[in-house]
Amino acid sequence: EVQLQASGGGLVQAGGSLRLSCAASGFTFGDYAVGWFRRAPGKEREALTCISTDGPTYYADSVNGRFTMSSDNAKNTVYLQMNNLKPEDTAVYYCAAVEEDGSSWCVGAREYWGQGTQVTVSS
Repeated sequence: EVQLQASGGGLVQAGGSLRLSCAASGFTFGDYAVGWFRRAPGKEREALTCISTDGPTYYADSVNGRFTMSSDNAKNTVYLQMNNLKPEDTAVYYCAAVEEDGSSWCVGAREYWGQGTQVTVSS
């Protein structure tokens, strides 16, 4: 059974940093793409970054240069290092494993989601 658990959220001041973790089980990294997403109040879910099955790590323009995704395959864990946080980064952050369909990064018909972790950035 594929399971993912995100953690590491919290309250931080603008300009600060947080590192989120996502512990995964039930699959091997490389069988699925793994990505970070967020949903802010009143907004649609936003894809932030993805370690795609074809190798590269992709980033949305909104976080490129501030957020870095990494993985520790030995621990089956991926991380999201978030620097220079802004109030508009406030959201619930999720990790997901995706069976990509080739249309775009971390897009596919089969997705597995972990429970989210709240990130709140104060101004």
